[in-house]
Amino acid sequence: MSSMLDLFHAWHWQIVAVVFSLLVLVVCSFHGSRTSSLRLPPGPSEPPLGHHGPRKIAQWINEYGPVISLNKGKDVLVIVGRYQEAIDIMEKQGASLADRPRSVAGSEILGRGMRFVQIGSGERIRKFRKASHTHLQLKSAQTYEPAQFAYARDIILDLLDSPRLHQLHIKRFAASVILRIVYGKTTPTLLSDPFLLQLQKMIPRVQSAMMPGTYLVDKYPILKYIPGYGRNLLAWREEEYEMLSGKLNWVKSQVESNVAADSVAKDLLVHHDDNQLSEMETTYLSGSLIGAGADTVSKDSHIDNTQPNMREIIDCCRDLNAPTFEDWSRLVQLQAFILEALRWRPVNPIGLPHRASKDIIWNGMTIPAGATVFGNHWSISRDPDVYHNPEVFDPQRWIGTDGEIKDNMRLFTFGFGRRACPGLHVANRSVYIAAALVLWSFTVTEDPSNPIDDTAFVPGIVSHQKPFSLVFKPRMSEASLKIFFSSTAV
Repeated sequence: MSSMLDLFHAWHWQIVAVVFSLLVLVVCSFHGSRTSSLRLPPGPSEPPLGHHGPRKIAQWINEYGPVISLNKGKDVLVIVGRYQEAIDIMEKQGASLADRPRSVAGSEILGRGMRFVQIGSGERIRKFRKASHTHLQLKSAQTYEPAQFAYARDIILDLLDSPRLHQLHIKRFAASVILRIVYGKTTPTLLSDPFLLQLQKMIPRVQSAMMPGTYLVDKYPILKYIPGYGRNLLAWREEEYEMLSGKLNWVKSQVESNVAADSVAKDLLVHHDDNQLSEMETTYLSGSLIGAGADTVSKDSHIDNTQPNMREIIDCCRDLNAPTFEDWSRLVQLQAFILEALRWRPVNPIGLPHRASKDIIWNGMTIPAGATVFGNHWSISRDPDVYHNPEVFDPQRWIGTDGEIKDNMRLFTFGFGRRACPGLHVANRSVYIAAALVLWSFTVTEDPSNPIDDTAFVPGIVSHQKPFSLVFKPRMSEASLKIFFSSTAV
């Protein structure tokens, strides 16, 4: 009898297990069928892996709607191209879009899985975020203002000496600031600096590898394991690591000699136990900040058409007192000018890829889990419902009836949600002080003998304008400017 009861109990639990499994299967099937019954956003019959320029994407957005998709087999690419949809999807659904799609060429091979901007969800990105936030948050960014102001003064001296090289002078300024912040470099950074020259070689390689479809291994990851594949990527990886580790070792020697200036790298090394980063992770985190901060775009933004509005800079800075960070809130026209420049020609027109970690339902359609999602800055910044006459460069669109910057208009220059650039406070300050000092020192106009082609940009993750000419007319004598800025320049 007992054996019969034992057999019954065994069958009983088996039956329960089977019924439970069937229930789970039914629920999952129901959920899957409900989600799969929702269609993808509309879009053109184009492959998701490919080079699609910002103007082509803008045409698709105008034709198919604010959110479009390109798909082939299991590969789904979703592009968000309007302002409100960027808020609803990229921002409000940011927790589901905090991951990055797999990048074999750019991340796994070239960056050893440690390139900050490409790291997917997990423990490593949490460590990188925490470490970078400590040094790049608003309060920390404000401590870098004296160095930014001093390096911005060098721009004026450079422009007085060689105005035709204005784009290179801005690059030198950006590199000087970020090298000071990250590595504590206090000596002048010249355009001929070996590290800067190496960096200028590495950045295009990295950005090219980040572009979808550049390398076949991103479509067929098995190629990664074939001997001999990706020789260039492997060689560049070693070259980059040698360059970055050399800088970190320099900081380490400075720390050991008790002569290191305050910097991000110094703090990461000194507080190694707190941040729990390996030396290789520290090398790549520091290098990622350098790469992002040094890759600044110099561009024309119809400066000549906005010169009358720059009068506020002169009016608020009397007695040969150049504008400082304390003047920022008063220089509304300058703030509007910068905002419009970033909108009119976005630094990163196509955006950076996000990966949907779960299905996102939007407007009766689905963005499926695993899809690659871009917030397209070019199209978003041309949303006619938000930016009237979007192709017109008009800084006044940012100023409200109260004479202040509108609080109901935003830019997404630094990305979306949890993957927004951590260096935005530092970058904003660099742009402000450089623009303020240049426009206080010079009247800047287009060279009538060499008109600017405002569509001439080098395509890529970061869009660089091709060389162009400007005329810099000093607002006071050149001798006065040189004396004024030489007295405190770095």
